[in-house]
Amino acid sequence: LHILLKLADNITTDDIMPAGSKILPLRSNIEAISEYVFSGIDENFSAHAKKAGAGCILARENYGQGSSREHAALAPMYLGIKAVFARSFARIHRSNLINFGILPVVIDEDTYTVLEKDSKIMLKNILRALSGDGDLDAYDAASGRKLGCTISLSPREQDILRQGGLLNYIKSQVRGRNDT
Repeated sequence: LHILLKLADNITTDDIMPAGSKILPLRSNIEAISEYVFSGIDENFSAHAKKAGAGCILARENYGQGSSREHAALAPMYLGIKAVFARSFARIHRSNLINFGILPVVIDEDTYTVLEKDSKIMLKNILRALSGDGDLDAYDAASGRKLGCTISLSPREQDILRQGGLLNYIKSQVRGRNDT
């Protein structure tokens, strides 16, 4: 995964998905609001993410703090964000990331320090990690160095992420009931 942005501590949902009179009318147009993701931090983020096709975010402590805003997970998902690597997550935003199929990965301080914007992270055995043990095999693609990464998920959160998000999870549950 390509790191599209390296952030500091206490990134708020407003930092991720700005609010305001310019953006409010666009709330039902995910393509349009995605143009504003991280725009107060990096005005070219949306274009960079679209060009990359898929990627991840690197942050420090308390990523996603502040008001609960689903669009702060939905719009990055639309732009191809597959994971957020952070020292810690705000509880509600962490849940929103999972619901939109974005993997919240807890990293150690050394991992945060050695990685930079445009670094690439190689992940191995993701399905095994999503099945319970929590150890995620992650490496700095340039050096091959193992990174300190863990995921801590309930069995339901594991299922949601394996399905690609909450909507797919619910669809599979409904299909399962209809098959019986």
